[in-house]
Amino acid sequence: MKKHNFSAGPCILPTEVMQKAAAAVLELDGIGLSLIEISHRSKEFVAIMEQARSLALELLGLEGKGYKALYLQGGASLQFPMLAYNLLENKAGYLNTGTWSSNAIKEANVIGKAIELASSKDKNFNYIPKEFDIPNDLDYFHLTSNNTIFGTQIKKFPATNAPVVCDMSSDIFSRQLDFSKFDLIYAGAQKNMGPAGTTLVIVKEDLLGKVSRKIPSMLNYQVHIAKDSMFNTPAVFPVYVSMLTLQWLKDMGGIAAIEEINEKKAKLIYSEIDLNPLFKGFANKEDRSNMNATFTLTNEKLKDTFDAMWKEAGINGLNGHRSVGGYRASMYNALSLESVGVLVDIMSDLERKA
Repeated sequence: MKKHNFSAGPCILPTEVMQKAAAAVLELDGIGLSLIEISHRSKEFVAIMEQARSLALELLGLEGKGYKALYLQGGASLQFPMLAYNLLENKAGYLNTGTWSSNAIKEANVIGKAIELASSKDKNFNYIPKEFDIPNDLDYFHLTSNNTIFGTQIKKFPATNAPVVCDMSSDIFSRQLDFSKFDLIYAGAQKNMGPAGTTLVIVKEDLLGKVSRKIPSMLNYQVHIAKDSMFNTPAVFPVYVSMLTLQWLKDMGGIAAIEEINEKKAKLIYSEIDLNPLFKGFANKEDRSNMNATFTLTNEKLKDTFDAMWKEAGINGLNGHRSVGGYRASMYNALSLESVGVLVDIMSDLERKA
């Protein structure tokens, strides 16, 4: 029986995507070769890469607006120094809302001057800072839209005249935003798009080519744009699965359709957390993530009982990150409302039994 997968990553994927990907590993589209055997220069994979790039821009509403979509490697962690190599000339501003934004600041400071404009570290990152100053002379302003570990999500993005760079690794394609307000977006595929191994970068082309330093070819966005994401051998399987996932999302109605489902899932679990005296939410209510619900037991003596109950129900990946403890229900696009209902029923059953 397929388990209810609440893992924070690698993510749950749509069943039809898994089936198509599995078939392609055996043979891609009747060509007599496996997807993972063909050359990345073959017409078959070139078409896959083009479709993957095109779908990303289409779903984000950025077609014909001066943006390029890239599928790179190294995860979001490589993007931390890479974006600084390409954009950081004098100084950049960062909003620190968790582990990954802290790492982004650290890596950018290896390249140049990265300033922490605001931080929620004082309360173990359980809220999103607001009403902070953003200098006018920044090369760029960096945010992390959703914080997987702590379960917070930016609901209103601060206004600035600086180019805006956003790590959307754990909530990309999950909600409607005016994506044209962002100059560079990056996201590891393994949270909401596909298997680990590729990283989507959406960049406004006129943002590039302005720093004075020499950039290593592998870290140069302009090089990857010129080579259509094939400067080096791309991660063929993750790109293919990401393409299938984006096509699945388009077919179901795009971001508007999935946002409606994601809001229902979030409302269902947060209602239970707030109404059930045995549970307490970690993140501030106004900053709660629709992707990652973090919560703890109010009575730790019930931990063994609760753990046995959700495991018996076929739930996977519910344990919280060590930085927070407790539990984390990751509700990425492909997780069904029914799966969230199973978890909520168990939480309710625990209250009746306690």
